[in-house]
Amino acid sequence: MTRRQSLRTYAMADMKELRRLARQAMLERGFLPEFSRAATDQAQRLDEAIPDGAIPDSVRDLRKLPWISIDNDESLDLDQLATAEALADGTRLRVAIADVDARVPHGSPIDDHARTNTTSIYTAAQIFPMLPERLSTDLTSLADRSERLAVIVEMIVTPDGAIAGSTLYRALVFNHAKLAYNSISAWLDGGELPERLRDMPHLQEQVRIQEAASNALRNARAAHGAMSLETTQAETVFTGGVLSDMRPATKNRARETIEDQMIAANGVTARFLEERGFASIRRILHTPRRWDRIVALAASFGDRLPQTPDVIALSTFMQRRRQADPARYADVSLSIIKMLGSGEYGVDVPGEATEGHFGLAVNDYTHSTAPNRRFPDLVTQRLLKAALAGTPSPYDVEALRAIASHCTKREDDAGKVERQVRKSAAAMLLQSRIGQEFDAIVTGAADKGTWVRIHRPAVEGKVVRGAAGLDVGDRARVRLIGVNVERGFIDFAAVND
Repeated sequence: MTRRQSLRTYAMADMKELRRLARQAMLERGFLPEFSRAATDQAQRLDEAIPDGAIPDSVRDLRKLPWISIDNDESLDLDQLATAEALADGTRLRVAIADVDARVPHGSPIDDHARTNTTSIYTAAQIFPMLPERLSTDLTSLADRSERLAVIVEMIVTPDGAIAGSTLYRALVFNHAKLAYNSISAWLDGGELPERLRDMPHLQEQVRIQEAASNALRNARAAHGAMSLETTQAETVFTGGVLSDMRPATKNRARETIEDQMIAANGVTARFLEERGFASIRRILHTPRRWDRIVALAASFGDRLPQTPDVIALSTFMQRRRQADPARYADVSLSIIKMLGSGEYGVDVPGEATEGHFGLAVNDYTHSTAPNRRFPDLVTQRLLKAALAGTPSPYDVEALRAIASHCTKREDDAGKVERQVRKSAAAMLLQSRIGQEFDAIVTGAADKGTWVRIHRPAVEGKVVRGAAGLDVGDRARVRLIGVNVERGFIDFAAVND
């Protein structure tokens, strides 16, 4: 056997093992790794095109507008398009959201699967999509050079980032160019123009208009205390089919442009439903319970925060840290993310008080922009379409509360599946490096243990010896003392000077 053949066999064995572990993790958390026969049959029976008679007269034809998508290079489950038009007093920004509900009827077998899993799960080994791929990467994807039905969120963005007016409606759209985050961001930073845009100056201008509007939206949110945090989520890297590294995914200008568009669209959607008297699912991030530790972390940098939670003060502190030490900002950001805690889903009932999203500094926020990937977004889309049609809500308040609670639990479980497989991949990557030392930052500290993240490769593990006195945000020197690929365990010992 040649060396190349040996590497290929080794890579196939690694991937096969990771896929086995991914499926096992799915089952252990109560997820359905495969679709039922009824759901598969339903997907196969769908026509390529929606019959003309099934499209209401109220659906606008906006196919000629310069719609574009910007996503990951490999993404096929495209949920959003955007187009923008410069005005004398701002920008008309339209965000198109894939009309998944048009293909997935409420209560159908595919809907049952989506309601059970509630989310697509992206593991290092494989993706477990919420919808059959015939839909999510084809019929309900806003795919390149394809026309699709969509729900449109139209906003007038002023130069100072305010939303001066907004409306929602249904339309037929056409994706004129599928673009990618990294290549678009590199071009915006002065690099080479992506090949897809070379003969399309009107789409080049489209990207720039959208970025300018998104920058205005972001600056306005920042003025109200919204934070720009970097999660440094590790991505697995395969070279020649062999697991070779785990690197942090970083923000760039193109990613931020899309994030700002989605945040704005989600806020407009939440307010639209409330104004029409519809109860809806909201995304909530509570005021942080570990504010005292956030205050202590700021003090370790010679900074001061008030003793009571203040999102504007925290955001200002984070801006100062980014400017003072951009190379280490991701570490500080990760510590803050851990101490802020996880978001959750709740239900807004018009006339009743609802907590907002602390990190985004907004009171009205829902999830609506990824119906191919998240069940709450599909539910929100059905509410929107009912509100637009003037028909009753398809969900009563108690049904929405049950969905919100279930989706919060499933989101937490999905995160555990993804982390479990990522840890197994990391253990696989590190199994030949036992005994080596690494610089690390403490990412978790509780009664059940202390965890750290090393930088190269970007993986997390547990400090099983010498953890006394370590807390979130502390820096440490650690030695790798053991791994367990099956269980995803990576064990470190603190190295004391």
